Amino acid sequence: MIDVRLLREDPEAVAAALARRGVARAEVERVVALDALARQRLRAQEALRAQVKELSRQVREARGAGDSDAAEALVARSRELGHQEKAAAAEAEDAQGALRDALLLLPNLPSEETPDGDGPEDNVVVRRWWPGMEAGAPPPEYGPHQRVPHWEVGQELGILDLERGARLSGSMFPLYRRAGARLIRALSAYALEHHADAYEEIRPPTLVLTDTMTATGHLPRFADEGYHVERDDLWAIPTAEVPLTSLYRGEILDEADLPMRFCAVTACFRREAGAAGRDTRGLLRTHEFDKVELMAYATAEQAPAVHADITSRAEALLQDLGLHYRVVELCAGDLSGAAARTVDLEVYLPGVDRFWEVSSVSWYRDYQARRANIRYRPAAGGPPVLVHTLNGSALAWSRIWPALVETGRQPDGSVRLPDCLAPYLGGETVIRRP
Repeated sequence: MIDVRLLREDPEAVAAALARRGVARAEVERVVALDALARQRLRAQEALRAQVKELSRQVREARGAGDSDAAEALVARSRELGHQEKAAAAEAEDAQGALRDALLLLPNLPSEETPDGDGPEDNVVVRRWWPGMEAGAPPPEYGPHQRVPHWEVGQELGILDLERGARLSGSMFPLYRRAGARLIRALSAYALEHHADAYEEIRPPTLVLTDTMTATGHLPRFADEGYHVERDDLWAIPTAEVPLTSLYRGEILDEADLPMRFCAVTACFRREAGAAGRDTRGLLRTHEFDKVELMAYATAEQAPAVHADITSRAEALLQDLGLHYRVVELCAGDLSGAAARTVDLEVYLPGVDRFWEVSSVSWYRDYQARRANIRYRPAAGGPPVLVHTLNGSALAWSRIWPALVETGRQPDGSVRLPDCLAPYLGGETVIRRP
């Protein structure tokens, strides 16, 4: 959540910042009004409580003076005010709940670095990379053998079985076979080892509580995108960001321990609501996929360097894998609800002739930490301060797999995989027809 004090102190600035994200001024004004009402009702409750407390004092004095009639009258008045205070407390609680619900729906304020824009068409391409670029090589030209979509290559080589995946679980649940399954496993092992120098490996649960989903901002805004196990009130995680962010929920850390960095590989589950018939062939959009996620807690001063580190690590993997990619700064209108700034890495898939996002590296400021109540004790003293949270995929395999299969396809139909994966593939880097 954004800090409600910002709304009280400078509602115009908040409204202007959120307008960059397409939030109507009326929404901000509604939250300001709810905050005013909640504070008004709280003051009314506290005033009644103070009166009840004062009457209790007067009752004691009257009884001490032997004036039983006065004491009884005061008791009756105290009882009446007590009922009013109880009703006022309920009204104050309802107002606080309405305020919290409204704050949960407000997105984060975009950072100063985030460009203006309404949607994906306004995102800014910052830079590109392709193999040999540093040596002056031009962008790659792809042969006709690489212009075959990965779902056709996967079926031909017997490494992707979408038909049986759909038979087991429904459409958009892929099934990998033989070298295709081994490639997914190899990519995860490769990435985890790459990040082990600075990021603690975590294997979090795949099902999490509603509070855990709420902490990252996935709830309540994106409930339609999630898989909810209603019987147990648990959610299948859409990304390891969700459990990693709540790892220290409700705790106070020491500044000396920051930044704290975590890494996890998990299955991720998304409904892809509204995606029916749109970019759903092959692995472009799936309900389940594996992903390695990097996540960090940091101070406000450390956050820019941590964001740059996550981005550079994801880029280093793409360069190691020899994939043509570009770095895109998302505009304000295309940010996720919780993000203040996001940089996407998009890989080129020659078989579908399109760049596809494989990593979003986001900085949330203290938006998520305020929901999760994660703070740190400043080394210089003073009250605890909310941490800043950051995360990014390094990487999402459901689109790296297609990029490797399409880019690495040879004229004879085999697929040549990058040498960096050889240690995780038993030394075998060529996928041939069975």
